[in-house]
Formats: sequence, structure tokens, C-alpha cells
Amino acid sequence: MKTYFQRMGRSLMLPVATLPAAAILVGIGHWLPENWAAAQFLQAGGNAILTNLALLFAVGLGLGMSQDKDGSAALAGVVAFIVPTYVLAPAQVSTLLGITTAKVDPAFAAISSNVFIGIIAGLVAVTMYNRFHEVKLPMAISFFSGKRLVPIMAALTMLVISLVLLFVWPPIYQALVAFGKFIVGLGAVGAGLYGFFNRLLIPTGLHQALNSVFWFNVAGINDIGNFWASKGTRGITGMYMAGFFPVMMFGLPAGAYAIYRNARPERKKETASLMLAAGFASFFTGVTEPLEFSFMFVAWPLYVIHAVFTGLSLAFAAAMHWTAGFTFSGGLVDFILSLKVPIANQPLMLLVQGVVMAVIYYFGFDFAIKKFNLMTPGREAVATNNATTVGVAIGDDDDKYSIAAKKIYAAIGGTDNIKVVDNCTTRLRLQLNDTAKIDQNAIKAAGVAGLNVLDKTNLQIVVGTEVQFVAAALAKINQAKVPLDQIESTAAPVAMPVTGDVTVGATETLYSVANGQYVAIEDVNDSTFAQKMLGDGFAIEPDSGEIVAPVDAKVMSVFPTKHAIGFKTAAGLEILLHMGIDTVQLNGEPFEVTVAADQEVKHGDIVAHVDLDAIKAAGKQTTMIVIITNMAHVGYLKVAPVTTKLVTNTAVAQVTTK
Repeated sequence: MKTYFQRMGRSLMLPVATLPAAAILVGIGHWLPENWAAAQFLQAGGNAILTNLALLFAVGLGLGMSQDKDGSAALAGVVAFIVPTYVLAPAQVSTLLGITTAKVDPAFAAISSNVFIGIIAGLVAVTMYNRFHEVKLPMAISFFSGKRLVPIMAALTMLVISLVLLFVWPPIYQALVAFGKFIVGLGAVGAGLYGFFNRLLIPTGLHQALNSVFWFNVAGINDIGNFWASKGTRGITGMYMAGFFPVMMFGLPAGAYAIYRNARPERKKETASLMLAAGFASFFTGVTEPLEFSFMFVAWPLYVIHAVFTGLSLAFAAAMHWTAGFTFSGGLVDFILSLKVPIANQPLMLLVQGVVMAVIYYFGFDFAIKKFNLMTPGREAVATNNATTVGVAIGDDDDKYSIAAKKIYAAIGGTDNIKVVDNCTTRLRLQLNDTAKIDQNAIKAAGVAGLNVLDKTNLQIVVGTEVQFVAAALAKINQAKVPLDQIESTAAPVAMPVTGDVTVGATETLYSVANGQYVAIEDVNDSTFAQKMLGDGFAIEPDSGEIVAPVDAKVMSVFPTKHAIGFKTAAGLEILLHMGIDTVQLNGEPFEVTVAADQEVKHGDIVAHVDLDAIKAAGKQTTMIVIITNMAHVGYLKVAPVTTKLVTNTAVAQVTTK
């Protein structure tokens, strides 16, 4: 269920991404003289987007959550939305119930603009698409098979739901409005609680669901829509946005400076580079993820403090009735655009509050880092490749893989806690008796890129493309049932070093490996890839199973289960082509690899034929993922922003080595 809501959150970002266009149009319109026709024209264009968010949500969920991101799912979202909004319009309801329009419950007048209906429509559309887009009907009606069947099923399903809503929508709507009034009634306290939970839920991806309640017309609050339309009460409308500006423009950059100041002397240079880029992104655009994710997991108490500070900022701004608004995030760009919106109230005071928040964040972060010895970026010891481990099980012939395996073995509780040792291209896939018994810090000390505790018995440890050697060593130790007292995890962290020499300053181009829809690496439905634990890159949702090389390179390896191919360019970049998600479990059946190790290939050369239907039938996803696995040698990476479908062998990214 959690994964489902995370997918919803990611999919909702597609329609939300249209809001900056609305902000630009409305913002510029308000900066122009009020009596200019151009001002009214621009504002009308922006409001056209804001008043149709429910429809955009239906389209976004239909497209974003469909198995292969197909446009048919988006069309089904439109169909699923227009059915209830027409059938349950006041004029239709009066006819259905045999009453005058004046006696129709006012709730039905709000149904066409409520994003809750858009969300229902989108979820119905994607459910119908994923279930019916490959269905084959009898010959007589075969024209309606497959994707043509999807909008039909969406319409029929929404017709049934509309019948139910005819009777239950009024109490549902009243409950939503009552909740909205309750939150608004809490005033500054409600804004503060929202700000706190908004940040706290970001690691789970569930914050988007919370945002929908406050920013859009789910419970009648609609803070974004009302602010940019200048509706509501001055000093109140915008209270669920205003407090973010002092945090994102001032607080977090100051926190980044505190992290830099507390870095080890030998790591200050690299920490400065990271914090400067992340801090500027937060200030200028309001994009906080690069900064927040840098300490979210490695120093989680600091992240909780950040959530508390955010809540305080929203509460204080709301208490003072200082308001400004955004459509994308609380950065400088949105702040400037919102200054002239008539309903904005003393927005420049948010800059004063920002200076105060900068002081609070700097000294708060500095105190917490020192007091609790938090391992923020730059405070970790420099990894060494000459680590030694004390214990009779460690011998002179142990290499980095066996040392890492022994450290992992000890950290997960040894043979008494191990059920199955398996691996895919980059991850150890372990089945344990109880994942609660593992020592996560000790696992990280083995030099791994990250770990994912999936549930009580399943653990994934991200090692990298050399995982098979660590897995073999770990399996050997487990089969020997080596006692834990013979393996002491006292070594310094064992880094898994970047292999091979890389030509400095070389530029490589990465190409699309298939016809299909481009997917940002952050949107891949696998947290290991999405969080870039293995490296950066991009992905494709393929339309066909003909897969080509992403780059001019030598084939370094073909994984035994054929679902992944490793490449190495002449400049030394290591590229991994991972075909599908969790497809290692299919034992190579859907894959026909046409290349072998040490073979030279050019971008666009066919490297595999993949049975996409077989992958889908097995309940897996067909996403083709291209990542750079030796990112330590990457000085610059530019991935072209692609919104349309790609053709095989289209240039997607440029990489420069360092």
C-alpha cells in the first residue's frame, strides 16, 4: 500500500509541473499595469490552468501509474473524469432525482473542480488500463481489443461510481469541507502542523497526498488556486505556502553552511561543492531534495529538527498574516512572481523572517551535529583501501570482496539469521529470519552504496556491478557456518573502489536504447535506482523488445541471467544497461542477448531481443535503465529534458569525465 501511494505521489508531480506556467502568466499579469488588456489576458491564461487541476490530476495519474506510460491511459483518465462531472452536474441531478435545480445539493456544483474526483478518475483509468490494455476480444468485436477497450471500461466503471456518488457525494463533500474548516480554524497551529508533517513525510513520498489537501481543492482549502486567483481573505489565503519561503531561501542554505563548517578539514572542499550547489538550488528554485537527501538518512535526527523548524516557520508566518504564494516551490523565482498578486499580504516581511530562520537553522544544525556527533556529509572518515580486519577468519589472501562479505556477514547476524543469499546485477538480495537484527551502520562500514530493508525478512544491499564477487564470498562463509566470534567487524570502512583508468576531460554521449517513453532516473519504480545509489542516468519504457547499445564501448560483462549488460567506453566510463525491474528472478527466459564479453559495439547496435510480454506476464516491469556506475569519475552530466517518446539511438545525455 505504501508503494502504491508513493507511485501516486510521483505521478501527481506531472500535473503539478504545469503550475509554474500558471505562476508565470498570472505573476507577469499582476506586474503589468492593471488597465492593460495584456495583463488581463495573461492572468486569464494562468487561471485556465488553475481551474482545471482536477482534469490534469486525472490525466497525470492515468499516465504516470500505467505500466508503460501509454497515452491511452491518459485518454482513459479524461473519459473517467468527464463522465461523473457531466452526469452529476446540477442540471442532470435535478432530472435524475425529479427535483428543481434550486433544490439540488450544492455539493454537486463543486464536483467538476474538486481534485478528489480527478484522483478517483485517474486511479480508475490506470486500473482499467493495466488490466485491459492487452485483452483480445472475439473476432466480431476485435476492433475494440487492447487499448481501445480501456476508455470504454473506464467510462462504464465511472458510470457505476457516478451512481454511487449520486447518493454519497453530498456527505463526503460535507465531511471534506468540515475537515478543511477545522484545519483552517486551527489558524497558525494548523499551518505549523502541516509544515512539520510535510517535511517529515518526504522520505516516504507520501507528502504529495498531504499537499493535495492543503494546496488544492480537495477539502475546500485550495491555497494555491485561491492565492493566484486572489480569492479568499487577505492574510489567510496563502498561509500554507508562505512559511516555506524563509526555510527554502534562507534556512536550508544556512543549514548547509553549518554542515560545511562541521566537515573534516580534508573533506571540506568536496563538502563545499555539494552544499553550495544544493543550497543555491534551494534558494533560487525551492528545490530542496538534493540538500535534504544529503542528511536525511545519514543524520536522521537532524532531519527531524529540520521538520520542526519548518513547522515553526509556517506557524509564525501564519500568525503574523504574512503571505506569498508559489506554484512550484518556495524559492526566489516564485517569490518574485507572487509579490504583485493582490491578495499577497506584507510578503517582504518573509525576507526578514528568512534572516531569523537562517540564524535558527545555522546554530540549530551546528549544535545538533556537534552534540550528537551526527555523520552529516563530510564528517565520515576518508575511505581506505588498505583496511584490515582482526579475527582468525581473515587471512592474508583475503581480497576486498571477501573482507566486505565478512563484514556484511557479521552485520546481518551470521548464519543464524541468513535464509537465502542471492544477488542481481548490483544488489545482494538476502532473505533473513529477522531484518530487525541487522546492524545498518556496520553494513555501511563494509563500503556498500546503500541498503533497503524491504520488510521483516527481505534485505537488499547495494554493492555495485562487482556484487557477484561479494555474493559468492558471502555464500561461501554462510555455507561454512562460520561462527560470529571468528569474524570481528573492527576494520575501517572498506571502499569498493572505482575500477580502471579514466581519461580526464573526455566527453561521451549516451543514447536511447529503445523506442519508448523517456523516464527520469528519479521516477524509476525501484528505490535503488531512483535514489542513484548505483549511479546517475536515465530510463526508457520500451514499446518494442529490440534493445540497442547506449554508447560506443566494449562489452565488459553479460550477467548470467541475461537481464543486464555492462559496457566500458574508450574513455573508461562504465555503463550498465539493466533490462527490466526485478527481472533477475526470471532466469534469463525473456532475454536473447546478441553480444558477448570483450565485443566492441557502437551505439545503436542491437545487443538484445527482449520478450516484453513475458516480463509483464511475470508481474515485472519492462523499464530499460541506463546508468553510469563509476560516477566518481564524472565531472559533468547533462540529461536532456525529454517529454515525448524517444526513437531508438536518440542522444539523451552527455557526460564529461574528470
